[in-house]
Amino acid sequence: MARGWYGSEERRLAWGLTALVLVLTLAQIGTALRVNAWHGDFFSSLEKRDQAVMAVQAWIFPALALLTMALAVAQLWARQILALSWRRWLVQDLQGRWARDARNYHMGLLAGAADNPDQRISENTRWATAIAVELGTSLLYAVLNLVSFVGLLWALSSAVSVGGLALPGGMVGLAVLYAAGGTLLTWLIGRPLVGIHMARNQAEADHRFALLRLRENAEAVAMIGGGADEARGLNGAFGQVVGAMHRMLRRERHLMWIGSGYGMVAAAVPLLLASPSFFAGAIGLGVLVQLGQAFAEVVKALSWLQEHWPQIADWRSHVERIVALEDSLEDAATLGRQGGITLETGAEALVLEGITLRNPAGRILLDQASARIGAGERVLIQGASGCGKSTLFRAAAGLWPWGEGRIAMPAREETMLLPQRPYLPLGTLRAAVCYPAEAGRFGDAAIAAALTRCGLPALAGRLEEVGRWDRTLSLGEQQRLGFARLLLHSPRWVLLDEATSALDEAAEASLMRLFEQEMAGATLVSIGHRPGLARWHDRVLRLEGGRLLSSSLPPLPAPGRVRVAHAHAVPEQRVVARPERARGLGTVQPAR
Repeated sequence: MARGWYGSEERRLAWGLTALVLVLTLAQIGTALRVNAWHGDFFSSLEKRDQAVMAVQAWIFPALALLTMALAVAQLWARQILALSWRRWLVQDLQGRWARDARNYHMGLLAGAADNPDQRISENTRWATAIAVELGTSLLYAVLNLVSFVGLLWALSSAVSVGGLALPGGMVGLAVLYAAGGTLLTWLIGRPLVGIHMARNQAEADHRFALLRLRENAEAVAMIGGGADEARGLNGAFGQVVGAMHRMLRRERHLMWIGSGYGMVAAAVPLLLASPSFFAGAIGLGVLVQLGQAFAEVVKALSWLQEHWPQIADWRSHVERIVALEDSLEDAATLGRQGGITLETGAEALVLEGITLRNPAGRILLDQASARIGAGERVLIQGASGCGKSTLFRAAAGLWPWGEGRIAMPAREETMLLPQRPYLPLGTLRAAVCYPAEAGRFGDAAIAAALTRCGLPALAGRLEEVGRWDRTLSLGEQQRLGFARLLLHSPRWVLLDEATSALDEAAEASLMRLFEQEMAGATLVSIGHRPGLARWHDRVLRLEGGRLLSSSLPPLPAPGRVRVAHAHAVPEQRVVARPERARGLGTVQPAR
C-alpha cells in the first residue's frame, strides 16, 4: 500500500507530507525536553525558595504550553492530510483497477475471490490508512523520545544508589526490564486479537451485504411476503457481528488489567527508588522530578507495542482485507488474459472460427463452431436455456476466458449490446439515456425524440431529475430506454440479448421496426426465445448439443399457402407461415 503511493505520480505530495510530520514530531520532542528541563528549574527554585527564578519560570511556562498546543494541532493536521491523501489515492487506484478491463466481472468468476469489494474499498481503506499513519507517527515519536530521554535518564540515575549500591544507568536497565515484562504479557494475552478483528470485519461486511441485498430486492421480498424470513436472516448476520464484538471486548478487558496499573507503577517506581538519595542530599528535588519524568518517558517509548497492540490487531485485519482484494484483482486480470480465444476488432464482419466454449466446470457449451455474419444482416440466435447463447456474446466481448478459437469483431465504438436488463447509472435521467456517452453529448430535442419514438414520451420532460431509475422504471420501460440509447448512438452493429423479453408483442414489434426504419442499415444479432422474433431476421443460428446450426429464412408464401423450402446446414426444414411483414421473411424450424 505504501510503496504504491510513495512511488506514484503523487510521490512528491506523499514524501512532502511525511517530511512535514517528521519535522513537527521532532519539534514536539524538543518541546518535551524543554518542558522536562523547566520542571527541573521550577522545582529547584521551590526547593531553594528563590522567588526571582520561580517568577521567570512562571513566565516561561505559558510560552511552552502555547508552543506545545500549536505543535500538537499542526502535527494532527499534517497526520490527517497525510492519511486522507493516501486513502484518496488508494481508493481511486483500487476502484479504477476493479472497474477497468472487466476485472469486476472476472472476479465474480473466480473461486475464493475477495468478497464484498465495496466494503473493502470504502471502509477498510479508511481504517488501514488512518491507523497506519497514527501508528507510524506514534512509533516515530516513541523512537525519538527514547533516543532523547535515555541519555538524560542515564545521566540523572548516575547519582542514585539503591541500598547503598551505586548502579550507573541503573534506572535505564530497570526501565528496559519493566517495559519488556509488560510487552510480553500484552503479546501473550492480546495475540488472538488479530484473528478476532478479521472475523469481526468479515461479519460486518456480510451483514452490510445482507442489508444491501434486501434493499435491492425490496419489491420481490414484499410481493412474496418474505419480510419475516429476511428479518431472521439479518438478525443471524448481525449475531455474527455481536459474537465477534464480545470476543474482542473480552480480550480488551484482559489487556486493561495490565494497562490500568502499568503507567501508575512506572511513575511511582523511580521516585520511590530515588527518594533515599534525595533525603541523603545526593540529589535535589528538581533532579528527582526530572528523573521520574525521564523514567516514565523511556518506559512509555519502550512500551509502544503494549500500548498500541489493540490498534495493531485492528489495523492488520484491515490491511489483510485490502491485500486480499489486490490479490483477487491480479488474479482477475490474469484470468482475463489467459483465455484461449483470440479476439480481433476492427473487422468488417463478425466471424467465428473454431470456437469452443466451456463453463467454469469444464463442460462444453459450444464445440468447434464457425459462422460469419456480414454487415447489414439480421441474425437470430436461438437455443434451449443454458446452452451458451449469452456466453457466446460474452466471448465476443472478450469477457469469457474458458474457450478456444478466433473471433473477429467490428470496432467497439461501432457496436452496442443491449442486455435483458439495461444498466442505468446513478444520476439524472439524461445521464441514464445517454450512457455510456457523457450526459451532454446529445441535445434535448434528440433525447426527447428518441424517448417518444420508443414509447416513453412522459419521460421527455424529466431529463434533469435525479433518481434510482433502475427502481423507478419497470423492466419494460428500462428495455424501451435501452432502445432509445440505440437511436441516439446509432451503432452500425447491434447485439440484443433478450432485450425485449419484458415487452408485449405489440411493443416488441414497434421497437424492432427501428431496424427497418430509423436504423435500416444496422447489422442486428439477437438472442431470444419468442417465436415471433424470427420475422425480424434473415436467418437463424441455433445452438443444439454443442453445435451451431445455421438456417436461412425464405420469403413468406402467399397468405393461406404453405410451401417447403430447403435451407443450408439444417436437413428436413419446414416453414411455418405467419402474417406478412415488411421484409417478407418466414421462420425455418428443424423437423422434430
